[in-house]
Amino acid sequence: MIFPQKNSFVLADCETLPLGATEVRGRTLATLVSPGTELAWATGEDFPIRPGYAAVFEVEECSEAVRDVKVGTRLFCMGPHRSFQQVEHRFTLPVPEGLSSEEAVIARLIGVSMTTLMTTKARPGDRVVIGGAGPVGYLAAHIFRLSGYEVSVVEPDATRRSQMAASGIASVFAEMPVADPDFAGKVALVVDCSGHEAAVLGGCRIVRQHGEVVLIGVPWKRHTELYAHDILHAVFNNFVVLRSGWEWEFPLLAKGFKWVELLEGYNNTSQSVFGGFAKALKWLSEGRIPLDGLLRKASPKAPAALYTALLAREITEPFVVLDWQSE
Repeated sequence: MIFPQKNSFVLADCETLPLGATEVRGRTLATLVSPGTELAWATGEDFPIRPGYAAVFEVEECSEAVRDVKVGTRLFCMGPHRSFQQVEHRFTLPVPEGLSSEEAVIARLIGVSMTTLMTTKARPGDRVVIGGAGPVGYLAAHIFRLSGYEVSVVEPDATRRSQMAASGIASVFAEMPVADPDFAGKVALVVDCSGHEAAVLGGCRIVRQHGEVVLIGVPWKRHTELYAHDILHAVFNNFVVLRSGWEWEFPLLAKGFKWVELLEGYNNTSQSVFGGFAKALKWLSEGRIPLDGLLRKASPKAPAALYTALLAREITEPFVVLDWQSE
């Protein structure tokens, strides 16, 4: 799939390269659409773009160095929207038995807020507010809930609020409850997944002293006439820790110290991006994140129709997956 120019979406032939020394290759079963990111790309200025966020594929070929993967195995990777995947084996994970390919790719979006879960100073039992109930916010709410936090969600869209409430998150608001005595000054962490400056300001006003406001949502555009001073004032007077929710704060893979590899570097971290993906796949396979009625399967044969519908907000399901198995 290619975006050759603004608001243009097509399928095109792509070249298959020789298999690398530690690569695996196979037919794509499903790829995940990330609406916020991909629509921002589609309306941007830098083209052509070959989009894609995550894929599950069935292994058909392995290089000689890859000995622990069998042909027919389903693997998760951060792959593009195309009919085959070719990737370094170390940057893949096996899909748990019984987990559908369509649901497995959602692990990629869980990873967006997983870094914040692994780095926050808030502890289980603390109150956490998620700003925005789009795909990333929905998943953030559930992984924090799974981890023992008291989770509330702020979302102005009524459909998304109802989806969140139906999924088991009962504390849902249309706007930040800054005047509610049960919340004001009692929130340990606000995870903004909206990229909206008013939501960030509300978060800075509601957290407890030295509480965190983490910016996960991309501020693709300006939404209001707020001044930076408004946020600075709230940060200064509330002693707020306002920080980036950069999902790549951890390395892709953990790498321990080895003398023979000293010049190649090491990170000695117990957490990693792919470690987060592994957790996400496990939770999905255990059915611990409700997805009933929230996943739209689409054919990759008609990308223009799909992305036009997304731009027009005609698709209400938060998760959109391209089904390559029938192609």
